[in-house]
Formats: sequence, structure tokens, C-alpha cells
Amino acid sequence: MVWTPFLNYLLLEKKYSKHTVQAYKKDIESFACFCLEEYEVPSIDNIEYVLIRSWVVNLVKDGLENRTINRKIASLKAYYKFLLRIEAIEISPLAKHKALKVSKKIEVPFSEEEMQKVLGQIVYPEGFEGVRDKLIIDLLYATGMRRAELIQLKCSNVNLEERSLKVLGKRNKERVIPILESTVDLFSQYFAERKELACVKDVNHVFLLKTGNKLYETLVYRVINGYFSKVSSKVKKSPHILRHTFATHLLNKGADLNSVKELLGHSSLASTQVYTHNGIEELKKVHASAHPRGGKI
Repeated sequence: MVWTPFLNYLLLEKKYSKHTVQAYKKDIESFACFCLEEYEVPSIDNIEYVLIRSWVVNLVKDGLENRTINRKIASLKAYYKFLLRIEAIEISPLAKHKALKVSKKIEVPFSEEEMQKVLGQIVYPEGFEGVRDKLIIDLLYATGMRRAELIQLKCSNVNLEERSLKVLGKRNKERVIPILESTVDLFSQYFAERKELACVKDVNHVFLLKTGNKLYETLVYRVINGYFSKVSSKVKKSPHILRHTFATHLLNKGADLNSVKELLGHSSLASTQVYTHNGIEELKKVHASAHPRGGKI
């Protein structure tokens, strides 16, 4: 297998994160292991589609969702596309593969009322952790940044005077996001509490644990889920729903789709347009009130 050149290609040319590259590697290794154990095929570079089809059937039997299987196949497809590029193969075994059908996930954003309750009515614990938790929620809602972007945010990229943040997004793409005055105030409170920590082991990143170490992903989820469970009965309460909420609320208020795309760090409008369907009820109201025949039979 052409491992090193392929992984370097993903890291250096495609600008994928190390986490993403590891996910690709894990998927492809899983398939390679299947071919070796089930069919005694030592290399997956030159194989027939029937082996991939057999792997898919096996994954279905193991209870994996179609969405997960499609992701694994996407990793394989990227590998064979690379082999085509370096002329190691003449045709991809996945050339005629069709992705498995998946049901569209309905992600319900938080309402403006729920956001007001979490940021304006709930009493947060005094001290470092309370201020930090409120800033995390406020920042995710006010900017639409991803959880990973929040965790990786560096102190040097926070400009409170200019009211802006420099965020490192997917494929190492940088973007500058404006922040609200209320968020600036929370940042000031947080940095004041941060200075009072007994030991700051990570001086570069903004968000820390009380121990002074860098924040981790599951804690961000627990913060969001914990506080929103007090005000919302929605099944899914996660950092991504806050990103979803940010985009939906902006679009509902008439924000330009291209502007929302830039704020979210999407590479194409197609990614941003998934949020537009949530505003259909709001659009109906606007249409009915603005159209000359609105409300008429």
C-alpha cells in the first residue's frame, strides 16, 4: 500500500487535519484487514469491486449505519483517486459505486427564547468555571464556530479592541470573525478569572480546565448539554446545534447567504444552504406580509 505518499498528500496538499487523516487511515486499514483475513488478499491496491461490496455487506451485518458506511467508502475512494493520480492503477474499483441511501437528519435549532434563557436568565456558578462555561455558550452562538475551532482558539488570535477573532478552520483555512460587545465583556471577565488560576499549564490556548490544561471536546459537549437541559426539551443539545442555531437565526433575520457562508467557514454555498430550510416558516410570514396578495384567498 502507498501509505506515506497518500497520507502526506492529505496533510500537505489537501490540508486535512491530523485527526481527519487518522480517520482516513483507520478506514482504509480496516478494509485492508478485512481483505487479508477473509480473502487472503495482501494488498488492496489492485482489487475488484466485489471485495468492496462484500465489505459493505459485512459492515451492514455489523449494524453500522449507512451514513457511517458511506464515510468509510469515501476514505477508500480518496485512496484510489490518489492511486489514479500517481498512475499506480488504471481504473478505480469504486468507479461505478453508488452510495447507500441515508435519511436526512433533522436538526432542530434552539429558539431565540431558549437562547435568551440560557444566556440571560440562568445563574452560572461564581468563579472561573462559571464564567468560562457562559463564554463558551455565548461564543458558539455569537460566531457559529465549530467546537474544534473553539478548543484550538489561541490567545494571540483574540483581538478585543478590534472585536474580532482569527479562527483556524478545516483544511487549515483561516478566517476572521467579528464578535459582539457582550462577548467582549465576557472575554474580559474570563481572562481576569484565568489569571487567578493556581497554575496555567497551557499558555497559548484560550479555553482551559481549572487545572490549567487545555479544554477537551467531551467537556464542551457536557457544558452545552448540561445548561440547555435546564431550558430545552429538544433531544439533541450539542455544540453543533449551536452552530446550526447561529446560522438559522441570522438567515431568519434576513442575513445574506454568502455572508453566513463566510462566517461559518464553508467552502461552498451548498454547505450553507442546508440551514435555509429551517427558516421556511419565517419566510412564509415575510412572504405573506410583504406580497400584495398576502393573506388573501
